[in-house]
Amino acid sequence: MKNMKKIAGLLVFIFLLIMVEAQNFTIPLWEGDIPNLREADEIENADTTDIVRISKVQRPTISVFLPSKKNTNGQAVVICPGGGYVRLAYDWEGTDIAKWLNSKGIAAIVLKYRLPGTASSTVGHRSPLLDAQRAMRMVRLHAAEWNIDSRKIGIMGFSAGGHLASTLGTHFDEGISESADAVDRTSCRPDFMILMYPVISMDSVITHKGSMYSLLGKNPGDELINLYSNELQVTENTPPVFIVHSIDDKAVPVENSLRFMKSLKEKGISCEMHLYPTGGHGYSLALGDHHLSTWPDRCIDWLKWIDNR
Repeated sequence: MKNMKKIAGLLVFIFLLIMVEAQNFTIPLWEGDIPNLREADEIENADTTDIVRISKVQRPTISVFLPSKKNTNGQAVVICPGGGYVRLAYDWEGTDIAKWLNSKGIAAIVLKYRLPGTASSTVGHRSPLLDAQRAMRMVRLHAAEWNIDSRKIGIMGFSAGGHLASTLGTHFDEGISESADAVDRTSCRPDFMILMYPVISMDSVITHKGSMYSLLGKNPGDELINLYSNELQVTENTPPVFIVHSIDDKAVPVENSLRFMKSLKEKGISCEMHLYPTGGHGYSLALGDHHLSTWPDRCIDWLKWIDNR
């Protein structure tokens, strides 16, 4: 009898463990051929000294974090960690953010995207956007399965990840109708953007030069500079935006966000921006900074507001 109870207890524990794990899983973006990929003698690297920094991404993935069915509100956010387009601050600006969103009933999907400087990227600057587009398509295609409203899926990015997020928000399509792949036939337009101390422009006067050089190379032509200066790519169909930036940011000047807001205003796109007097750059949830750490509350307020408009 005691053995039976132990076995039953173990089975219950295993079942509960499986159920917990089912709320957090990682899947590849592509099952078959990955576009813009060539074989190279490279190995993905993860530095875990203080935060998890991933570089030389070879196979892009999404890690899906789902709140309980009872808590979910139907919203979802695809998260693009920053790292200057050289590495990904994967937990600091990725999984930590996903867990916070889950606590608010919001599904979160952390994108491990390819970086432009890897030898495995055929055309470096194309890889991050291809991965972001694919991630958005996949989340929308699986929305019902993951208890997500397909009309409430946004993109969020930090620093260079903010550039990628704003690139998706200004360079999207409604699906590739002629594709045989059901994922590709799905729209990659985000329903909203959340941009945290984002790189927006490739204008050398205000850009983060490290991100620009990593994405476009040391001597990009005007066409590429304009293409990836996202303040120039805003249209009447750009989704609404929430922005957080610090005025004393010496890495990514606040003018990036100011220019983007100006372009959004000119096109009649809803934008809420919070400028903090101090904070610098790269603060994630800003835990320990009483004033700056209020940004997550402002973000949730905004998400509730756009959800009820």
